[in-house]
Order: sequence, then C-alpha cells, then structure tokens
Amino acid sequence: MAKDKLMDFDKALELYEPVLGFEVHVELNTETKMFSSAPNPAHPSQHDAEPNTLVAPVDMGLPGALPVVNEQAVRYSISLGLALGCSIAPSSRFARKNYFYPDLGKNYQISQYDEPIAFEGEVEIELEDGTLVQIPIERAHMEEDAGKLTHVGGATGRIQGAEYSLVDYNRAGVPLVEIVTKPIFGAEANAPKLAAAYVRAIRDIVIGLGISEARMERGNLRCDANVSLRPRGQEKLGTRTETKNVNSMRSVERAVRYEIQRQAAILADGGTITQETRHWHEDTGTTSPGRPKSDADDYRYFPEPDLLPVAPAPELIEELRAALPEQPAVRRRRLKAEWGFSDIDFQGVVNGGVLNEVEATIAAGASPAASRKWWTGEIARIANAEGREPADLVTPADVAALQALVDAGTLTDKLARQVLEGVIAGEGAPQEVVDARGLAVVSDDGALIAAIDEALAAQPDVLEKIRDGKVQAAGAVIGAVMKAMKGQADAARVRELVLERAGTA
Repeated sequence: MAKDKLMDFDKALELYEPVLGFEVHVELNTETKMFSSAPNPAHPSQHDAEPNTLVAPVDMGLPGALPVVNEQAVRYSISLGLALGCSIAPSSRFARKNYFYPDLGKNYQISQYDEPIAFEGEVEIELEDGTLVQIPIERAHMEEDAGKLTHVGGATGRIQGAEYSLVDYNRAGVPLVEIVTKPIFGAEANAPKLAAAYVRAIRDIVIGLGISEARMERGNLRCDANVSLRPRGQEKLGTRTETKNVNSMRSVERAVRYEIQRQAAILADGGTITQETRHWHEDTGTTSPGRPKSDADDYRYFPEPDLLPVAPAPELIEELRAALPEQPAVRRRRLKAEWGFSDIDFQGVVNGGVLNEVEATIAAGASPAASRKWWTGEIARIANAEGREPADLVTPADVAALQALVDAGTLTDKLARQVLEGVIAGEGAPQEVVDARGLAVVSDDGALIAAIDEALAAQPDVLEKIRDGKVQAAGAVIGAVMKAMKGQADAARVRELVLERAGTA
C-alpha cells in the first residue's frame, strides 16, 4: 500500500478549515437482543459465549421469523436521547436498510431512517484546557447490530491478505443506538482533541445511565469519524471521508489528525477527495481506503412492514427524564470541588479516562490524593506498557485496600507497587499478595537493631559524625539497612534507632 503524502498539521490549518461529524454506536446491555429472545452478548453475563451460540431465527433472517421490539431497549434509547438533550418523538418507526454483507443474515438491517426516536440535541464537552464546547446532535436512532467477521491468515487481521473468513452471528441483532452529530465547525487546531473529548463524553453519559459497558475495545462503543476540509473563506463544504469503527479515544484523536493532514496534502496538490469509508490502522497510525460511501438512497430504505411505530407515553418519558443522572460536565465540576484538586490534577484524571475509577476508589475509603496518585501514576504506567485500559487491570476496591495498607504502615510506597503488580498478575487481593510474597514492612525493633548494628560495623565513623551534629550521616546507615532488608524496613523507625544509638534522640 502506497504511503500517503501528509501536510504539516499547522500548515493544513492555515489553508483549510476542518469540519467534523461523528456517528457513535452504543451497544445496549439488555438481557436479550433488539428483536429476538436470544441472549445479548453485550450483557455482562454473556461475554464469554462461544461463537454462534446466541442466535435465534430472527437474527439469522430465517423465513417466517418475525421481529418483536425489546421494550427495555426502547426505554434505554429514550433515556439516552434525553441525556443528549434531544426531543423524544411522539411516534417513531423502524425501516429496512438494504445492503448485502456476509454477517448480515437478512441482507437488510432494521434501523430507523426518517423517523428517529430522538432528535435535535446538544452535548457539552470539555477540552483539556478546560474550554467548554457545545456539540450539536442531529439524531439518535435505534437499530440492530450486524454479526462479526474474523479474517484468518495475513498479517493485519483484515480481509486483505486473509486466507478465509469466519462469521459469528452472536452480535447480529444486538440493540444499538446510533448518535449522529450535525456538522461541527470552529474546532480548528483542537479538532483531534475535540473528537476524543466528544467520544469520552458519550461514554461517560452511557456509563452513568447504566445502559452500556461502553468498552471500546469490545465494540460496545464504536465511533465513525467524518472529516472534511474547505479552503479558508469558502462556504461550500468539502467532500468528507468516514473513518470507521475506531476503537479507542487515542485512536479517534490520531485518526482525525491524520485525515486532516492527508486531505490537505491532496487538495494542495490540486487533487480531489473521494467520498469513502476509511479503515484506521492502529499499528501504523494511518488510514486506508474502504469502499465508496453510500448515500441514503443507495440503501433503498422503506418502512419495516413487520413492526408497528414506537409511540412512548408522555408519562414514560417524564419518568425517565426524572431518573436521569447528573450531566457529565456538571458531575466533573462537582467532583473537582469535592476533592479539592487543582485544574492540572483533575484534568489528568479526566484525560486518563479514570474519573469513574478514582471516584469509586474514594468511595471505598481511600483519600482523593491517594486515589488520583495510583490511577494516574503506577496503574496508568502499567496500562500504557501493556496496551490495556487501566480499569482492566485492577478494581477500585483493591486500590483502596492497597492504600489502606500503606496508611497503616504495613507497606511502604515501594512495597505497595510490588503488591500492585501481584494483584494485576492475578495473585489475589492486596493482603493475600502481601502474605504470599512476605512483603510487609518489618517494624520489629529486634530485627531492625540487628541490621543497624551490622551496617554500623561496616561504617564505624557514622555515630561520631552524628554526635558532631552531622545528622544527615544517618542516611548512609538507613540506606544500608533498607537494602539489607529488601526495602521492607520502616525507614522512619530505623532513623529513630540510629539516632538513639548515637545518643542524640
């Protein structure tokens, strides 16, 4: 594949205005699928299901099988629409979106087209520098997911170069809400960071509602990022590309930046942008062509004849509105004030995607400062090194228990980091790792005095230096004792005992 020519990002912004749009798909965690009684693989109880075991005739498109709307999915969709600031349609209906793909057994997808359940909303997002931006929402509509293809052979896991493909219909029929923004203007140099902040805000909303696990690496939350450029001063919008199914916040940011640089280079050379889908390649940080992007007419939408319109009662809408949690931006401001964090410290928590984990750790008994330190420090470091999400490594309850051992003097910070590694490795809860590895701080004076005497024998002049007022000389003995006891000595108690030996305590 030929390497794309890229323009310097700042130069691209001098010449062109980026216009963004996002389509975010949220898998709902109902117990059953959107139109069948088959178990929903997006529900926590079904994560480890074997391929093609969570299927029903409706999901496979078998003759005579009729869909039935999942009431809980409708309630979740209304709640999400309300949380997005949308109006809820008094009546909406499903349509058939016709296209062929191997993992779409019916050769059409049941979706909503011109009559979505929610429309005309707005979401407030916060950028890294604290700037608040309003993102206009065009619509949020219900639909079903397609199945999943696994391409076997080849180096990339994609269809290009694969020897064969396997189809898993477990995901076929999973309830989805697709959230579509209006064109987003004025992002300028913040365009990549705005993209990540918007997806993060949607994730926070759906997690707060409890309607989805919103795990991007599992496909619970997927983002299609639309990018177009127009020359400065031009009113007409440029041709857009749609980078499909980007599966992390960092990748969303990188994909938008890449497309701005790629498109700018093409336009500056007198070329034209092809309206197409693009594939994001995490390993190379690049996009590649997918297929020409179809317009709505190409899908031959028509009303789904087997389903009645969805007409929620006004009382239900108000019931769901009253049950909405805090908006993410409001919640962040409240938590920042409650925890007493500086702007930089709090933004580090938000940017690290661990706000929920820090909150849960505090609720489990740790201090705000200690909770922040663990999640944005050692846990984040390990997660980055292993290419995993921090929340996948350890639970807030374990982090709080670990900090409790530090607070009690059972562990030093250095020992606590070793215990954390054991917890992440699956060796058990913090206390179990301490017991199994023998990592508790040694506070027994007898053992400490023996180690001090050994260190003093090797450095006989230390006591005289301390007596002469050079108290810092005790550091050499403390260091030797800590080394001899593999970091498990109580350094403060060692210092006290050394000074007692010198007769200065």
